[in-house]
Amino acid sequence: MATAATSATSSTNLDVNSIVSQLMTVERQPINKLNVKEAGYQTRLSAYGSIKGAVAGFQTAMQSLSSASKFTNLDAIPSDDTILSATASSIAVAGTYSLEVTSLAQAQKLVATGQASSSAAIGDGTATTVTFDFGTINGGTLDPVTQKYTGVTSFGSNGNGTKSITIDSSNNSLQGIRDAINAAKMGVTATIINDGGSAPYRLALSSDSNGVSNSLKISVSGDASVSNLLAHDPAATQNLSETVTAKNADFKVNGVSVSKTSNSVSDVIQGVTLNLKKITTSPTTLTVAHDNASVSNSVSGFVKAYNDLAKTLKDISAYNPSTKQAAILQGDSTVRSLQSQLRNALGSPVAGASGALTTLSQIGISFQKDGSLGLDNNKLNSAIANNVSDIASLFTAVGKGTDSLVSYNSVTSNTKAGSYAVNVAQIATQGNTVGNAAANTTITNANKALDLTVNGVSTSVTLNVGVYTAQTLAAELQAKINGAGTFSSSGITVAVTQSSGVLSVTSSSYGSTSSVAVGGAGVSDLLGAIPTQTAGVDVAGSIGGAIGIGSGQILSDSQGLNITINGGALGNRGSLNFSNGYAFSLDKWASSVLTTDGALASRTDGINTSIKDVGSRRTAMETRLLGIEKRYRAQFSSLDMLLSSMNQTSNYLTQQLAQIAKL
Repeated sequence: MATAATSATSSTNLDVNSIVSQLMTVERQPINKLNVKEAGYQTRLSAYGSIKGAVAGFQTAMQSLSSASKFTNLDAIPSDDTILSATASSIAVAGTYSLEVTSLAQAQKLVATGQASSSAAIGDGTATTVTFDFGTINGGTLDPVTQKYTGVTSFGSNGNGTKSITIDSSNNSLQGIRDAINAAKMGVTATIINDGGSAPYRLALSSDSNGVSNSLKISVSGDASVSNLLAHDPAATQNLSETVTAKNADFKVNGVSVSKTSNSVSDVIQGVTLNLKKITTSPTTLTVAHDNASVSNSVSGFVKAYNDLAKTLKDISAYNPSTKQAAILQGDSTVRSLQSQLRNALGSPVAGASGALTTLSQIGISFQKDGSLGLDNNKLNSAIANNVSDIASLFTAVGKGTDSLVSYNSVTSNTKAGSYAVNVAQIATQGNTVGNAAANTTITNANKALDLTVNGVSTSVTLNVGVYTAQTLAAELQAKINGAGTFSSSGITVAVTQSSGVLSVTSSSYGSTSSVAVGGAGVSDLLGAIPTQTAGVDVAGSIGGAIGIGSGQILSDSQGLNITINGGALGNRGSLNFSNGYAFSLDKWASSVLTTDGALASRTDGINTSIKDVGSRRTAMETRLLGIEKRYRAQFSSLDMLLSSMNQTSNYLTQQLAQIAKL
């Protein structure tokens, strides 16, 4: 009986897990507070992210409105769009123009004599050079029967350079010649036409450019059969027939006669591109006027962009009295600062504006009671009608010189708005070489080669052998120089002129890097024994009283204001008025806010540091709580075992006492 009593199971029913869990809940309260603090930081971080996104969106809108073209677009509207269409740029002058179109430009088209086969060999395959030149047929008339010219005095090259292809045994068929011409992409398109005759296959050539100055002259050196097919000189042997004569576009603008090589004309009315479509029977009208709708939309876009950002800042920091809930960033100093900066940016007039408009209120934009911007469309429409040219200066970075030959180019973020006096001490010039004697206009193998260095780039050219006039020789030399691959790939061009037979070669660029040097076997015949070589010089002068830096025609100051001096007199050249419009200034403001060391980055960096600190403290606490929980479990497990042992002893004693009682 005693043994049975000792082995009886006894338990205290102590729930160690529950006790430890409840104790650990109490111990974890500091961690829960850290979690709440971290959630608050994360919410604030998200709120600043929303502000950052709103400022970035605002900056995008300001950047699009920083372009003057948003406010200076013009429409060009013809009274009859079947006669012409037109577009106008910001430099166009509003007005009404009368136009009469008497002829449209067209390209010359030539056709060769028929061949029995398009694939049969022409000639014996000897390597043959076919050279294409473009120019004007001077004098003469076209016989409508033979389709060839008589009485032509000369063919004047247009100076754009000659192009050559090689015909040999690999391509000396009609098809091969066609493909070689087209592959060269030299401004001539070749096709083969089947006219249905006994020798039906005819090579047809068309100049890719319209106008009388783009007629063709084709020289052939090599195989006689290829020459008999293609050689074509309007002033001499003509082996091709002219099916379409090159014509210029002839028209009148406000009664002034104009002739152009293209039906698309951009240099007759300033800032206006004309696309002529058909001949007129009576004058038509072109109206150039400001695109008022574009200006209105741009102003409305500015107001909307401002209000969108202002609303985001307000909503994220406001107190809602109806719900009695405060926004996450209520009272935040950074938000208040951004709101103040944004509002103050619109409170001051535009400095340096050259026109009559200097404030937004003058075009109908004003602050409302709730802090948003409102737009009075009637006032805006009145400003557009009466002063549209000055609206751009309210929004964009605009520079305008009082001297028409002083033009604004660009600025940097360091340029301050204001009026800058311009004084020119030296006008930029072009480098050139001028002959000291009349040119020998007879070019032979002995004097056809020239070596040239233009703007520091060197190459050689070879003139075509022949007898020229001074004018046609100048055109030939210009064509050879400008057609040289070394120069054209570097964007280098020259102008060759003559005066009393003396040639001048002038670089098209300005400044100290502009130069022309001519040498080689033909230089003395072309330019005389001692031609004069003059290097170009850079513009020199001051901007706002400070000495500027000249580069070609460009004059810059230390603040980054960059202007062009397009010739004119030395000395005082008036002033350059530069203004930073509201959109331009707000774009710079947004950049400063969004930069890595800006206000938002500073706050978010601080919050991220706090979040990192919370994480470190929580990790340390979690590590400490593991030890506390282990200790609690050990203590209560020991207590459970002790109580269990005591229960067993109690049960044993109870049993023994019961036995004694029975005795």
